[in-house]
Amino acid sequence: MTAAWDILITRAEHSKLRDLNLENIPFGKYFTDHMLEVDFIDGEWKQPEIKPYQPLLLAPSMAALHYGQAIFEGIKAYNDQAGNPRIFRPLDNYHRFNQSAERMQMPAVPEEIFMEGMRQLIELDRQWVPSREDHSLYIRPFMFSTDEMIGVRPSEHYKFMIILSPSGPYYSMPMRIHVEEQYVRAAPGGVGYAKAAGNYGAAMYATAQARKHGYDQVLWMDASEHKYVQECGTMNVFFIIGNVAITPSLEQGTILNGVTRQSVITMLKDAGLKVEERPLSLEEILEAYDQGTLREVFGTGTAATATPSSAAPPSTPSPAISSRRSPPASRSAAPTTTTSPARSPSTRPASPCACPTRT
Repeated sequence: MTAAWDILITRAEHSKLRDLNLENIPFGKYFTDHMLEVDFIDGEWKQPEIKPYQPLLLAPSMAALHYGQAIFEGIKAYNDQAGNPRIFRPLDNYHRFNQSAERMQMPAVPEEIFMEGMRQLIELDRQWVPSREDHSLYIRPFMFSTDEMIGVRPSEHYKFMIILSPSGPYYSMPMRIHVEEQYVRAAPGGVGYAKAAGNYGAAMYATAQARKHGYDQVLWMDASEHKYVQECGTMNVFFIIGNVAITPSLEQGTILNGVTRQSVITMLKDAGLKVEERPLSLEEILEAYDQGTLREVFGTGTAATATPSSAAPPSTPSPAISSRRSPPASRSAAPTTTTSPARSPSTRPASPCACPTRT
């Protein structure tokens, strides 16, 4: 195992922060001064190093470019009221990262490299954590195969990295959602539960088609019948019908086991709502809307965070949640699925859901 004191640190000579305003910063466009990098060679993880953020030198024959062995995670850090960076549930992301690695036939990353590397990297770039309420430091751990070869087999060499990005909200406006009934994101037995890069690339075509018609994202349905809700492009989804919060279940392995999803389930139960993780059909949702029992629709995710939705006004020219089916006129103003900036540090869950960057 690699101990914390084994991480080599090379500091950047000059900080890019002096040329950047952290107010109203877009999501995922700017990156901090340093990055973590460590290679897997000859069956073992080598020396982890934190170094200045810089381009990588990669071979055109690198396996990840051809066969897609690449996974990642998304984590956030916020400053607490004392100005110290705190990471939201990083151990959950670590465990999910290695579940993805197993499914993609990649080596597990040791906890010491993942967690301590993240902690030291954030500590080094702690001035990059935005202080604005709806902003955060987005943390991107990722791993990809680095064998220089053409041939379909698992790579023998890999690179694990962490980069940091000060970011504003991923979504700043209510979202209009299109129910996707032709293309599918995942099927039972596939890699839907893994945070594999290819899952996101494969979703881009359907999302682009939805945007041509004025929608922001797609709501994926099951692969067999196109009947049951799965997840949204960048979010898990919740529907509050009556006094019950319903979210699609995980047992088929077709949706991501979201860390924010788990937090929201806990918070809903603490608030006294019954939570059901089960198959949920589009017809059940529309029927609840017609009957006036569909109270809220919202999405959850690290990038997207979570917020309740509002109903689209009757004058809305097209439904906020749309499908290719022809719903009755009474369904033409379906709820708008929205996401919003993260809560302020004072209203975020307390220490059980947050891990300080200092031990």
